[in-house]
Amino acid sequence: MKFQAILSTSIILCAAVFLFSGCATYKTISAAKYGSSSPLIYSGTRLDIHAISDNRYQLKKFGVAPPKYPLLDLPASFVLDTLILPMTVSSVISEELGL
Repeated sequence: MKFQAILSTSIILCAAVFLFSGCATYKTISAAKYGSSSPLIYSGTRLDIHAISDNRYQLKKFGVAPPKYPLLDLPASFVLDTLILPMTVSSVISEELGL
């Protein structure tokens, strides 16, 4: 029983490391600079969608390369974008107000 718990925890941690090394949300949020025009709200999800649809014009706005497998990254990016939504919204509002 203990072995199964250790094994499942290890698999989850390995998957998390794999996803966050190429996660579109992590890439876009970590590359965003104050005052830049790069999108922040649901940025990883939008980057994945633009990569899937091969919209090169929109991809340039993000300033980062999309993940190798955007279709696989899309669900994880959507969940992470949703979790950090309050942070990204407050960041965009404070930038717009010049705070």
